[in-house]
Amino acid sequence: MVVSDPLADAYSNIMNHELLRKREVILRPASKKVGAALRIMQRLGYIGEFEFIDDGKAGMFRVELLGRINKCGVIKPHYAVKRTEFEYWEKRYLPARQFGILIVSTSKGFMTHREAVEQGHGGRLIAYIY
Repeated sequence: MVVSDPLADAYSNIMNHELLRKREVILRPASKKVGAALRIMQRLGYIGEFEFIDDGKAGMFRVELLGRINKCGVIKPHYAVKRTEFEYWEKRYLPARQFGILIVSTSKGFMTHREAVEQGHGGRLIAYIY
């Protein structure tokens, strides 16, 4: 099986398992991008613990679900955003002001759009979650 976008596949699996009220999900193949997005989601309380499992191939993540995700998805194409333009994209992808996050890839790594604004960084939009 060839996956062209591991992050989109991971978010789709997370969303499907959340809708079925499952307690955990296995995400494969593992990638650095998926790991970085999971770390942000864990830090903000959307998911519980997650662990990398080496299966001799690409690896996989076992993720504990807490039932706190209403919707998550990948933003395609990955729009380039200046630090002053995040409000427009918030209105487009998030249901309400100060509700949910946009995950942004910056030169300093993956971070939320609020952290990017605080630090004065622009970047590319990767995903949204609320």
